Amino acid sequence: MSVLRSVIVGCGSYLPARIVTNDELAAQVDTSDQWITERTGIKRRHIAADNELTSDLAAAAAKAALAQANLEAAAIDLIVVATATPDQTFPATATRVQEKLGLARGVAFDIQAVCSGFVFALAVADNFLRLGQANRALVIGAETFSRILDWEDRGTCVLFGDGAGAVVLEAHAGIGSTADRGILASRLHSDGRYHDLLYVDGGPSSTQTTGHVRMEGKEVFRHAVTNLAAVVGETLEAAGLKAADLDWIVPHQANKRILDATAKKLGLGADKVIVTVDHHANTSAASVPLALAEAVADGRIKAGQLVLLEAMGGGFTWGASLIRM
Repeated sequence: MSVLRSVIVGCGSYLPARIVTNDELAAQVDTSDQWITERTGIKRRHIAADNELTSDLAAAAAKAALAQANLEAAAIDLIVVATATPDQTFPATATRVQEKLGLARGVAFDIQAVCSGFVFALAVADNFLRLGQANRALVIGAETFSRILDWEDRGTCVLFGDGAGAVVLEAHAGIGSTADRGILASRLHSDGRYHDLLYVDGGPSSTQTTGHVRMEGKEVFRHAVTNLAAVVGETLEAAGLKAADLDWIVPHQANKRILDATAKKLGLGADKVIVTVDHHANTSAASVPLALAEAVADGRIKAGQLVLLEAMGGGFTWGASLIRM
C-alpha cells in the first residue's frame, strides 16, 4: 500500500535590502561589535524598509520557492504563513500573500508560534497533504521583527532582523520507508508556564497597542539547549534513526552559543550545522526556512540527504521536523 508523504520541491527566500551592522547599532545604543559577536555570533542583520510589510517579504520568498520548483502559483491549494508580526491583527497575513500571488482559490491562514512557527506550520501543512486535503502547499516563515523592538534595549535590539523563507510541499506516493523523500517525522511541544521569559508586552485584548520584545536571555538559553536536544532525539526516535544518520541540522538561528551547545549535546560536529545567524541575526519564524533555502541554493544540502529542522520560541514552543530532501 502506498503512503502519501510531503516532499519539499522548492525553497526560496527574501531579505530586505537594508543591512545594519553591529557598528551602526553601537552608534545608537551602549554596545559594540565585539560585545555582540562574542555573545551571539551576529555581525549584521537585514531591516525592512518603511513601506515593506511582512506579506511583501512572504510573497517574495514564495515566488522564489515556486520558481525553484518550476511551478505557477495556480498549482498551490494551501498557504500557511508562520509569523509573529502580521500586517494587521486580522485578516491573516496568508490571505494577503494569496492575493499578491494572484490566487482566488484554496486555503490560506497564519500560525503563531514565534520562533518555532515555521516548524509548526510545516507540521500542519504536512498533515493536510498526508490526509489528501491538499496537493501542494506553500509554507512560509516571514517576520518584520524590527517593528516590535525597543531600540534602546541593547539586550534585545541587537539580536533580531527581518526576512522571509518559504518551501513548496508536494504530496508524493511512496512505500513509507525512511529512504523515501519527504517529511519523515515531526514533534511539537508547548509550555505556557514560561510566558514571562520571552514575550511582547501589550496586545489587542490588553492595551490595544503593540508592545516590544522582552526577554530573560540567560533563562531562555538554558531551556533552549535542553528542550531542543530532547525534541531532536524524540523526532529521530520516531523515525527509527539516530543523530549519526543526519547529513545536516538546520536550527533556529537565535544565538551561535545555543547552536554550538545543542550540537555538542547531540554529539554532532559543527560541520553538520547550517549557520546563518552571523549575517541574518534572529529572524524568528523566518530563520529556519532562510537557512534551509541558503544551504539548498549553495549546494550544501542535496537531494536524498537527511535534514533535521529544529526551533524554540516564546510561549515556550519548540519542535523539530525530520526530512529526506
